[in-house]
Amino acid sequence: MSADWLWMTAADLGRGIGAGAIDPVALTEAYLQAIRSHDLGDRIYARLTEDRALAEASAAAERAKAGLRRGLLDGVPVSWKDLFDTAGVATEAGSALLAGRVPGTDAEVLRNATAAGLVCLGKTHMSELAFSGLGLNPVTATPPCVNDAEAVPGGSSSGAAASVAFGLAPAGIGSDTGGSVRVPSAWNDLVGLKTTHGRVSSAGVVPLVESFDTVGPLCRSVEDAGLLLAVLEGTKPADLGGASLKGARLMVLENVVLDDLREAPRQGFERALAAFAEAGAVIERVAVPELDEAMGFAGATFGPEAWAIWRDVIRAAPEKMFDRIRERFEGGASVSAADHIAAWRRLRALRRIWATRVAGYDAVLAPSCAILPPKAARLLTDAEHYTTENLLTLRNTRVANLMGLPALTLPTGIPSTGIMLMGAPMGEESLLRTGLAAEAALGIRRKSHNFA
Repeated sequence: MSADWLWMTAADLGRGIGAGAIDPVALTEAYLQAIRSHDLGDRIYARLTEDRALAEASAAAERAKAGLRRGLLDGVPVSWKDLFDTAGVATEAGSALLAGRVPGTDAEVLRNATAAGLVCLGKTHMSELAFSGLGLNPVTATPPCVNDAEAVPGGSSSGAAASVAFGLAPAGIGSDTGGSVRVPSAWNDLVGLKTTHGRVSSAGVVPLVESFDTVGPLCRSVEDAGLLLAVLEGTKPADLGGASLKGARLMVLENVVLDDLREAPRQGFERALAAFAEAGAVIERVAVPELDEAMGFAGATFGPEAWAIWRDVIRAAPEKMFDRIRERFEGGASVSAADHIAAWRRLRALRRIWATRVAGYDAVLAPSCAILPPKAARLLTDAEHYTTENLLTLRNTRVANLMGLPALTLPTGIPSTGIMLMGAPMGEESLLRTGLAAEAALGIRRKSHNFA
């Protein structure tokens, strides 16, 4: 039975623990053994937290026996991207610049998860300092893509996605500044939730661009995403019961996100739209011209803030960085303070216009990513290819970051393609309900488990 556990949703594992069919200690040991014995385990996990995991699992087992479980996910293990502080355990954000950095306290979201009874398996590899959507990291490790052994997995939450896709965690916790939860989720056929900026605490999370950084889960189902959002916030999960697409108004974004769309992502997107229409959704195609202007502000907003946060550390040891990542940071140095402030003032105005244009729709739809995961070897040797592919990788996901929206990516059924649903700021509960119905319409069927 333990082999089946590795592929179950977090919610199903929690139900099994509640029914007495799954022992949290045995479950945690099964995952730790799977990680240690997996040929690619070292490329996925930067380090394990075995002692902590077993102690947390033991406490969860005692609560389950006493009928004192703290919630559905009490006793369920998860992985953590290596930018979430873990007390007494190195947190290095995929960079040699932070080698040996050991925080004294847990990140707030990890404290919340621990209080809810979740088990911390360990820290997963990531793009260096989270500044790439590709997942390529020659400094520490490049995790694998589940659908292509020669391709990158998507980033920057690369190891978080791989930990779930390869059966080495039921869910991973990542961050998303420009697409870092959604791209690896899409390329590894997972569900990924980008939360609204400011909704989930980033205290104790190594920053990239604090004005855009968000925390969110990578998992196997929309139900899991909703449960994990509540865990990260320290709140009760939203009721997603009765979700339906019948009569739902869905808007297909017509400009920006469909440009240069490659064949497989196009097929996946159209397949998903057809499934939603068959389920009763009303689909309308709408362009938002102001978005073209907003996309042009990415360089004046992301880059200079990232450089302001990291310039002293980078200047002290630039040779420790992967050139492509270092160059992205250094690009922010050329943006003036006046241009940065002007860009943000205009971006806030464009967000208000966006809200008016999309009002009345249950979700705005776009392909999660315009391309399939590129080959790692060429990215390492062709700097121009790296730059163009990275920009195209993050283009669609960046819409939600620039507009300040929550966004959910779902697998379409065509490998390494996803469909993205964007909601209203702080409207995660409504977005998750729509996402749950969309997941059902897409025919994403997972093995059911009867723990009665």
